[in-house]
Amino acid sequence: MIKKLSIIIPVYNESATIHLILEKIKAVQLINQIEKEIIIVNDCSKDNSKESIQGYIGNNKELNIQYFEHETNKGKGAALHTGIKNATGEYMIIQDADLEYDPSEYNDLLKPVISGFADVVYGSRFMGSNPHRILFFWHSIGNKFLTTLSNMFTNLNLTDMETCYKLFRSDIIKNLDLKEKRFGFEPEVTVKISRIPKIRIYEVGISYYGRTYDEGKKIGWKDGVHAIYCILKYGLLKIK
Repeated sequence: MIKKLSIIIPVYNESATIHLILEKIKAVQLINQIEKEIIIVNDCSKDNSKESIQGYIGNNKELNIQYFEHETNKGKGAALHTGIKNATGEYMIIQDADLEYDPSEYNDLLKPVISGFADVVYGSRFMGSNPHRILFFWHSIGNKFLTTLSNMFTNLNLTDMETCYKLFRSDIIKNLDLKEKRFGFEPEVTVKISRIPKIRIYEVGISYYGRTYDEGKKIGWKDGVHAIYCILKYGLLKIK
């Protein structure tokens, strides 16, 4: 039985959108009266993200929001490590601080868990009939290539390994020795999750409201190269 869902939000220079995504999370009514725990990790933002977050917390004291910050910029993966360590819910989900993913779809990811089928659920941007913003042909090719390469070493048939929306049973992910501090988190966690005996991984279609680089998108080709390195490191060489 799930009593609490921990929502982990890594933040780096997201002052323009962090209050908007928090409003969307606030508006979500989780099925089965599941409680929300919001864990924000500010990865040493250089803009006004801290002030925006603290202002929002001050104006919404009824919400269970836990705030943490890094004194130096360590990367998205490191921010997620901090969030995972401090989460107290039976399950946790990753939420970016921008508006690319829609928190109203949390319940879609929770349904396979509540039905007793899943331990881990990935939200795929390449499945289903939900809205998807049309952007960046080569990004979509890159995502599919990375997913295919990952599947080769995990023996999974995921359609979107790089998705932000990953829902984990907390005791499982807390017991993983995760090392990647930046965008290598996605392939590393996927490889290590796939090795757990009898793990039940599901995938559901989600919407995707992608943003351009002018709108604040951060991931680039160097991150794609590093993702390949991580897939080979943890998948092919099986480095722990």
